Amino acid sequence: MAARHVVVGVDGSDPSMAAVRWAAAEAASRRISLRIVHAEASLSGNRQAGPAGSLHDEWVRERIAHACRETAERYPEVEISGGATTETAVKALLEAAEDEELLVLGSRGVGVATGFFTGSVALPVVAHATGPTVLVREDWHPDTADLDLPVVAGVDLDHGFDPVLEFAFDAAHRTGSVLRVVHMWRRSSVYAYPSALPDPKVGADLKAVARENLDSAVDRWQARYPDVVTERDLLDGEVAPGLLEEAAGARLLVGGRRMHKRLKFPTLIGPVTHALMHHAIAPVAVVPHE
Repeated sequence: MAARHVVVGVDGSDPSMAAVRWAAAEAASRRISLRIVHAEASLSGNRQAGPAGSLHDEWVRERIAHACRETAERYPEVEISGGATTETAVKALLEAAEDEELLVLGSRGVGVATGFFTGSVALPVVAHATGPTVLVREDWHPDTADLDLPVVAGVDLDHGFDPVLEFAFDAAHRTGSVLRVVHMWRRSSVYAYPSALPDPKVGADLKAVARENLDSAVDRWQARYPDVVTERDLLDGEVAPGLLEEAAGARLLVGGRRMHKRLKFPTLIGPVTHALMHHAIAPVAVVPHE
């Protein structure tokens, strides 16, 4: 079986440099190699032609080389490979990440409309990636790995949550972190109109069923990872705001993305995952599932 890698996309920007650092730490944790992908074609439409453009390209290459040297010094056990490609960014990243363990991208979050890993690249990559993708904000630093921070996983018990829990349990196991599994349910969803008065018994019954389903889902993975300390949070409210609040100060936020094989939308991600990608402070892992 061929060796697998953590793949990271770089373009010289601060978020992509943070992505390299996070990916290197992850590769060391998984005891696998790191593959760096630099899609030079993605820069051609965003730079000046002539000497100024050449200087920019040289600056990008030097930053990438510096990131490789820094990674080699901090994680000498991690083998580093890869380089530049003339493919477009989305195509290069999707091809590089195929059959690999993980794809890592830098993310600026809300407030910046241009750049390599914003909507024009991150959204279609996450939408079409067949494996997990992690988005890392530019202020992430390796020292964060030494802090006692939880891994937070948001699960939708109505859809394929097992890949999300598997990824989250594995991350918590490797980092020695507490795993906080969050399921958001809405009492209001059972009422036909917002002004309906909630029946306390109906709400209590629904919450009890949700608790039973959450415990059943987590127990299966807890048996495989008995060393992982888990917290199970069942919260009533809107999904994205609730997860973002729970993930404040987290080491990693893990969410899912449904794979719609019969649909052809280029950036079909879903409102919750889209919100997490743009607003979460912690690195966000998006795990595709059925």
